[in-house]
Amino acid sequence: MPPRPAHTALALLLAASAAVAAPAALADAAVVTTPQVRAELVALAPQGVAPGQPVWVGLSITHKPEWHTYWKNPGDSGLPTELRWQLPAGVQAGDIAWPVPHKIPIGPLANYGYENTVLLPVPLTVGPGFQATGGQMQVKLSASWLVCRKECIPEEGEFTLDLPVQGATALHQAAFDAAAAAHPQALPAGSTAEIVDGKTLAVSVRGLPATLQGKTLEFFPETAEVIETAGAWTQAWDGAVWTARVPLSAQRSQSPERMPVVLALGADGNRQAWRAEAAVAGPWPQGAAVATVSPALTAALEANATATPVDAGRPIGLIAALAGALLGGLILNFMPCVFPVLAIKMLGFARHAGQQRALRVHGLAYSAGVVLSFVALAGLLLGLRAAGEQLGWGFQLQSPGVVAALAVLFTLLGLNLAGLFEFGQLLPSRLASAQARNPTADAFLSGVLAVAIASPCTAPFMGASMGLAVGLPTAQALLVFAVLGLGMALPFLLASLVPAAVRWLPRPGPWMDVFRRCMAFPMFATVAWLVWVLGQQTGIDGAAALLLLLVALAAVVWALGLAGRARLVMGALALGLAAGMLGLFGPAVLRPVEAAPVAQAGARWQPWAPEQVQQALAQGRPVFVDFTAAWCVTCQYNKRTALADKSVLSDLQTKNVQLLTADWTRRDPAITAALRALGRSGVPVYVLYRQGSAPVVLSEILSVAELRAAIATL
Repeated sequence: MPPRPAHTALALLLAASAAVAAPAALADAAVVTTPQVRAELVALAPQGVAPGQPVWVGLSITHKPEWHTYWKNPGDSGLPTELRWQLPAGVQAGDIAWPVPHKIPIGPLANYGYENTVLLPVPLTVGPGFQATGGQMQVKLSASWLVCRKECIPEEGEFTLDLPVQGATALHQAAFDAAAAAHPQALPAGSTAEIVDGKTLAVSVRGLPATLQGKTLEFFPETAEVIETAGAWTQAWDGAVWTARVPLSAQRSQSPERMPVVLALGADGNRQAWRAEAAVAGPWPQGAAVATVSPALTAALEANATATPVDAGRPIGLIAALAGALLGGLILNFMPCVFPVLAIKMLGFARHAGQQRALRVHGLAYSAGVVLSFVALAGLLLGLRAAGEQLGWGFQLQSPGVVAALAVLFTLLGLNLAGLFEFGQLLPSRLASAQARNPTADAFLSGVLAVAIASPCTAPFMGASMGLAVGLPTAQALLVFAVLGLGMALPFLLASLVPAAVRWLPRPGPWMDVFRRCMAFPMFATVAWLVWVLGQQTGIDGAAALLLLLVALAAVVWALGLAGRARLVMGALALGLAAGMLGLFGPAVLRPVEAAPVAQAGARWQPWAPEQVQQALAQGRPVFVDFTAAWCVTCQYNKRTALADKSVLSDLQTKNVQLLTADWTRRDPAITAALRALGRSGVPVYVLYRQGSAPVVLSEILSVAELRAAIATL
């Protein structure tokens, strides 16, 4: 009699364990996510919230590539971001401490604004009349911003943040420090501006540091609708005085007596700015009528009002995503992390060879399990993201509890395949016979199991499809993931529906028992990988604790597989020992530790951070970023093949490429946001950056030839 497949009721265990250990869908009222930006209300109160202590709040905006929001003077078109605060009695909000912007040319126009990530900080003054409620201060913010690429989309968000009165709030200290460094330094009085020929503004700025003399500076007027933003202008140094001649706008609507201007030098990460208030001499020429919104912006908003947002899924984008999902799901069958389950499926198909009706039902049920599991996992992912969680594909393996539950599951499967026990020995007879009585349900659950194993993998063509899917409307996003599941199930579905496709399958026989026992070793290899993944999250103590608990589990199933009095005695001892070890070592399995500094190939690789990329680019160095995770098998394969190739490393060194590793093993909202900005939702992702060019995203499965060709373009 051929052996039975090993995964009867245990697929239910997988679903239950994942449901217990997955992160709860808690709404994050401090985060608003749109297809164009991720906006978050953040705070800094290093000495707590009390009168006289520094307290800052701010809106952090992370833009998708090519999108931008605006400075206090937006330039030729645009609107500045507006913040409206609702604060407790005794607390006052100051003005936005605007970081120095960038000049963003758009055709014949030019704007002043922000790309990538910007923090708009606001100081809070806590008066003596402030009284905390429940030991906290609640900050509420209504914000509105205009985000533009070629089209403009007005957006808004409601944010709530509770700050503890006692104790420090300093999670975003680095971001506030960077924003403070990018805020212009005030210059002493003495700067002037003069109207020349009614068409030009001559600006003279005094009091700049002597180290700036002779250098070319950027120029940003704070007063809107005065100068020709995109017009040609000149600058020069007259001794210690910086001068500029800037054309006035034909649509000028402002005639200020004082012109606040900002001068800047350097690139992101090493940028300095100075602010001067120039007294205007001479009469202003006749200006144009005041316009509440510039004509260019009005046209953009009117065109956008009846248009579908770009990221909402245009037909060609959706079709491409569906095609990529189908092909990616098909390739997923050949990924190493899916192999053990597919081997067990092979046993099931061999058992039904020659029984076309049973094979058809088996294939349809398995396909339904795969497709519905992908849809359910995608629904959970999209729901958590809508609630403000920064998650991506494979997010469940960022939870140590899920990793440990999978290790337990695969240990049981491996022991079963090796012949140490049969599920009928451990389960009540009614449950033990469930597989024989319900082969359709068993096939369905095997599809669920296959998806659970495949979830941390990203096959070629999957990355772009999933990245697009998370920005689509829910129905379209779920359709993309359903097609991904269909692609994965397609080989088995075709084999079950087409009689000629199963003729190559061998007949059932003794070979199946040998094959079954051989498949125990891939299962144990999967357990070893999961223990290693857990070690990346909880440290060596967590990995050792899990190994001890798995040994105790093996002792329990062995003891319960005995007969007679031995089963009763040894089973009681084994269960007691396992329970004691669980209480002693269980907490170590679930206790995350701080991530250790990344070091790959000596000091060649450095930990990723957004500012690291900008600093390297500002120095003229290209940047290569490896977005990876310990639980991503494809990542580990690439790391030990193409990324370790001597010729590739030599090329990277020759081009002086900065190598950064973004480790997503643990949850990291910054990495998730960076992936989303690249149009991806999972790892691996490999990106080449160079100054003045768009990022180049490489294939999920790297080849030496592809890498060297990309490096050669630097």
